[in-house]
Amino acid sequence: MRILLSNDDGYFAPGLACLAEALSAIADIIVVAPERDRSGASNSLTLDRPLHLHKAHNGFYYVNGTPTDCVHLAVTGMLDNLPDMVVSGINAGANMGDDTIYSGTVAAATEGFLLGIPSLAVSLDSASSENFSTAARVAADTVKRFKDNKFHEPVLLNINVPDIPYDQLQGIEVTRLGRRHKAEDVVKSQTPRGETVYWVGAAGPAQDAGVGTDFFSIQHKRVSLTPLQIDLTRYGQMDAVKDWLK
Repeated sequence: MRILLSNDDGYFAPGLACLAEALSAIADIIVVAPERDRSGASNSLTLDRPLHLHKAHNGFYYVNGTPTDCVHLAVTGMLDNLPDMVVSGINAGANMGDDTIYSGTVAAATEGFLLGIPSLAVSLDSASSENFSTAARVAADTVKRFKDNKFHEPVLLNINVPDIPYDQLQGIEVTRLGRRHKAEDVVKSQTPRGETVYWVGAAGPAQDAGVGTDFFSIQHKRVSLTPLQIDLTRYGQMDAVKDWLK
């Protein structure tokens, strides 16, 4: 089995190294990741300049672009054969609810999915990130399950893992995305030169975090696994828009 690994925290991120170590025991892996932290890059592609591919001392490849660039470049130009799976992560922090729209971790997996490859996005629910090994083991468990029993539909799975030791997990749960309250206001500050600058505010707290959501699962020390889709069409509103146009 061949697996393409990427992330949005950069090729030097400890979560990526931990993931690579866990998956290299069960598959042939190649790592193509951004040269720097590109958190929040979403599904952006770099179209205004060329991309450069370099190889680090540890064998990982890195690109001067976004997570989407990395997977796109690897699949459409670098690799001789398509990987059997794309795995993105392990992100230092959860990607739940509205986060999936902005997440570079989810975006890397989404690009694999759009290119016809089963894909996983793996995130650890903590900024301190003490238990990357837990998330890596969950990722390996998921890959083994896919290897032994292939999913016969296109699949894009968003996996969030509590930041606790593996033996303290309370199981795994298939969930839907929850929702957050709106983000906090931007933070206004000044540079030493007196220029006004703005920092994007923190994400809002959970709003829809009831039973069945990714937020609820993580809160109860269970791994959250959410199947994602790309079709953004709001089918239930199509007739209303047609009537509005009359």
